[in-house]
Amino acid sequence: MKVDIPGFKVLDLDYLVLDYNGTIAVDGTIADDMKERLVELAERFRIYVVTADTHGTARAACEGLPVEVLTFPSADAAAEKKKIVERLGGERCVCMGNGRNDVLMCRIAGLAVAVMDAEGVCGGLIAESDVCVRSMQEGLELLMNEKRLIATLRG
Repeated sequence: MKVDIPGFKVLDLDYLVLDYNGTIAVDGTIADDMKERLVELAERFRIYVVTADTHGTARAACEGLPVEVLTFPSADAAAEKKKIVERLGGERCVCMGNGRNDVLMCRIAGLAVAVMDAEGVCGGLIAESDVCVRSMQEGLELLMNEKRLIATLRG
């Protein structure tokens, strides 16, 4: 996805890095409409779901979806997420999250989106994000409608 945002920057994004709980899932479950959006976005991005997997459901819930699930111990979640984004090339990543352990990955992302939904959003993440959205659905829809990004981020 390449988007020229006047007065901001040209986004040239290949990867969508998503936190799991609170970002694409609520209480460990992904809604059907979110699954549909992920399938659609897989035509534009290589999608990674990065998670400490609090509920232990991420792999099963993502089965059959065009995503790669990466899990790690919760004590190291922030550092692990950052390492993944660094490996992919931060400027080529859209990172979406809602938690404190998403701050480091969002800080280095080409585009950082903070998601506030049923599980809330960490205040520190809002400060590190380019865009804040009110729901998981809005977060993914933002990437489906580039003009929303331009309207929000232009100088």
